[in-house]
Amino acid sequence: MKPQARLLVVITTVAAAPAAEAHLVETGFGAFYDGIAHVVMTPADLLMVLALALLAGQRGTRAARYALFALPLAWLVGGFLGARWPGSGALPLWTTLTFLLAGALVALNARIRDGGIAALAVLAGTLHGFVNGATMGPLGASSLALGGAIAAVFCITAIVAAEITALPAGWPRIAVRVAGSWIAAAGLLTLGWLARTIA
Repeated sequence: MKPQARLLVVITTVAAAPAAEAHLVETGFGAFYDGIAHVVMTPADLLMVLALALLAGQRGTRAARYALFALPLAWLVGGFLGARWPGSGALPLWTTLTFLLAGALVALNARIRDGGIAALAVLAGTLHGFVNGATMGPLGASSLALGGAIAAVFCITAIVAAEITALPAGWPRIAVRVAGSWIAAAGLLTLGWLARTIA
């Protein structure tokens, strides 16, 4: 079988994956902190936020500011949309592809304009927010949990992007690219795992 045909089979198989059953982490401190824990304990969400913050930081201060505000706002909108259709699925293929793509762009040190960073933040934030809203809703999570998730996204993006923009040229920037390659590799491994679970 040709490599292109294999890739098509893998993508089709992963796209047809059944919905995963997610759960909201209970911290015991209330819904807001449960939302924060949800982002930190959900690998796809955390890796996407980290990769997007690294990418925005690579592109400079203005791109980092765009991502800082676009990502949480899109997450909020997506969360409210997902809450309207609870239990609509975890969309594992799409959430994996977002952090894989962002990680690959970091590894390649892709020269993306500020508007492109904002657009990527809006698309990824809406998707991950939708999944959060759809999976938190059936569990009785309040809007406070979504607020906690958005606060976590904002803080992680702000800290990571700010640190990356301040890095000097040379090996620190290379280390950022290596981190992006690890995130992309995690995405490839996840795709393989998804394909294997439904095979």
